[in-house]
Parts: sequence; structure tokens; C-alpha cells
Amino acid sequence: MICRINFKRARYEGPFTPPELGRRNIEYPGYNGGSDWGSVAVDPHRGVIIANYNDMPNYDVLVTREAADAMGLFPAGDPRAAGSASSAEGAGAQTGTPYGILVNAGWQMPTGVLCTRPPYGGIRAIDLATGKTLWDRPFGSARRNGPFGMPTFIPLEIGTPNNGGPVVTAGGLIFIAAATDDLIKAIDIKTGKILWSDVLPAGGQATPIVYEQDGKEYLVIMVGGHHFMMTPPGDALIAYALPDTK
Repeated sequence: MICRINFKRARYEGPFTPPELGRRNIEYPGYNGGSDWGSVAVDPHRGVIIANYNDMPNYDVLVTREAADAMGLFPAGDPRAAGSASSAEGAGAQTGTPYGILVNAGWQMPTGVLCTRPPYGGIRAIDLATGKTLWDRPFGSARRNGPFGMPTFIPLEIGTPNNGGPVVTAGGLIFIAAATDDLIKAIDIKTGKILWSDVLPAGGQATPIVYEQDGKEYLVIMVGGHHFMMTPPGDALIAYALPDTK
């Protein structure tokens, strides 16, 4: 009901709805996606692109320059920006314009649950030659998500917000963390099926790397968390390898 009321109050005229002073507008898709800074992975031998993406709106409103200054919204480099509330995720100074902006990223209700229905994020395989989608599936489980920040521990792949990209191996495995469930996963490039997962000690909002040394292959990811994704912070560098065989 709250979401329906807020939708009726807001301005929405499609994907290029401009922001407005004093009235909320719905920005869809939001600036966190489709694909974000994690980028895509390419398998040149199979001719396949792997892209994880977001599918969420933002709920924005412009404020006057005076109001933005009063809120402490100052751009980077401004001496007044120390301890500023300005950030790319919640509020912006929009330097050089007569306005600041307040952003409800993902269009969250007071409970912290998003107003739109899931999936909020997915992963897909695309044929490099034709642009055809080979498979497309929700990405990210609900195990760490729930109202008021309480995890539900439900292992269903509902498709969550995600930041951080995939990596593809010659053997046809996609390794990716990125989602808000604090898991790293191996996905079959042919089917999109999850073949393996492991729990990370913090949010895995980073792109993994795969390398080989002395005939042994390693998977490494930096686990630092992300405040916008609301995942736990950390400072771990996690490495995986297959066991030695004789």
C-alpha cells in the first residue's frame, strides 16, 4: 500500500523521466544497473559474454542549492566536504548546478524491503556473434536479506542487487560473488546452473581473478563488503584451489 501511494505521488513518464524539485520521481532503471562497474566476462573460445546485472528503480527528488548546503551535501574537494553526508548512493551535491539530489536507492520501504518485486538482479549468457541470450536467471539468494535488515536464511535464488563482475575459465566455469548473500559461486557456462558455492566472511563485491602457478589453478577474491549493498565489511583476501591429485 505504501509503495502504491508513493508511486501515485511520484512523477514517472518512462525511462527518461527527469528529476523534479519538491516532487519525487521514479528513475528506472536506476543508476546501479543493468551492468555496473564490475563489468562483464568474455569467453573468446565459446564466443560467449557473461553479464550480471541489476533491475531496480531509484526514488529521487531534487532539493535547492541552499537546502543541499544545509544538509552538508558538498562535492569532493570542497573544504566543507569533510564529514559530509554526500555520497553517490544516498545524496548528491551535484556541483555546478542549482540543485542537490536525494536518492532512495532501489526504492526501499521503511522496512528496508524494495518496492518492486524480485528478481532485483540476474546473470545471463549472450552469444557474442548474434547478441542472442543463451540463458538468463535470477542471481543472488535471500539468505542474508529480510525486513529491517534481519536475514531470512532462505536459500532461494530470488535475484538480489549485485556489484562486482564474473570471471570465466577455459573449462567453462563462471566464478562470481557480487550479490548480497555473501556467497561465491561456480556456474556452468552452458546451462547457468550453480555447481558450487562457499560462504564468504564479508561481502564479495569484487571481481575474482583466476591464475595458474606451477601447474595449479587458483581462484582469488578480495572480500571487503560494500556499504551501498549493505553487506558486512571485511579485509580478507580469499584463495581457493583444487586439491592435489596423485
